[in-house]
Amino acid sequence: MPMEVVRRILNLAVGEWLDEHGLTWLQSAPKIRLLPRDDAREPYPLSWDEQRRLFAALPEHLRMMCLFAINTGLRNKEVCGLRWDDEVEIPELETSVFIIPKERVKNKEDRLVVLNRVARAVIHRMRGDHPVWGFTYKRSPVKSMYNTAWKAAREEVGLPFVRIHDLKHTYGRRLRSAGVSSEDRQDLLGHKSGRITTHYSAPELINLIQASERVCGENWCKSGAVTILRRKIPPQLVGNRAG
Repeated sequence: MPMEVVRRILNLAVGEWLDEHGLTWLQSAPKIRLLPRDDAREPYPLSWDEQRRLFAALPEHLRMMCLFAINTGLRNKEVCGLRWDDEVEIPELETSVFIIPKERVKNKEDRLVVLNRVARAVIHRMRGDHPVWGFTYKRSPVKSMYNTAWKAAREEVGLPFVRIHDLKHTYGRRLRSAGVSSEDRQDLLGHKSGRITTHYSAPELINLIQASERVCGENWCKSGAVTILRRKIPPQLVGNRAG
């Protein structure tokens, strides 16, 4: 078992898991020093052509989920767990946002999700398919985007090393390349910060929506001024096919 998992279990036994008397299982967790890893694969942001080819090979329900992820920066579990009661209407802006409760977010902070025009189109397409869950397959929630359909699609288009989490990296890289500020990128990507990230004024929300709109398509980068630089994927990592 990876030491990261062991440390996570111990921390839960100290802070969250309670016995029948309401006491934590451990009083304190032993300190575990994680060894440095030299086999971790670097993020692989997709080019527009790679996105087009990969998404075209996906079944529709998974393509919609991936489109939403790459236009919001949501993680796998956040997309799969998206619920309609997470949606908050913003009448004065004639739009809506989603606020994912901290219990379903990795960094344990409520997650604000603003919608650019692609994400809004996905939501419009999915609305009404299920009364509770935003994304489903055969009327049931999708447990993970990393499934046989994802694996088959990335093999088909020659991208066997691309992970689901690379969709989030792609969104972040495109925001940066579009000149979006570091603070706005933090908020759009749901990174932990000292700000209360679900309390925004209308002008602040407009700013975030406009920032996210800048990564909806290829028009903003057709000048050739933006080039994604990446290292060649080492051969030993091509076989690393974790989602």
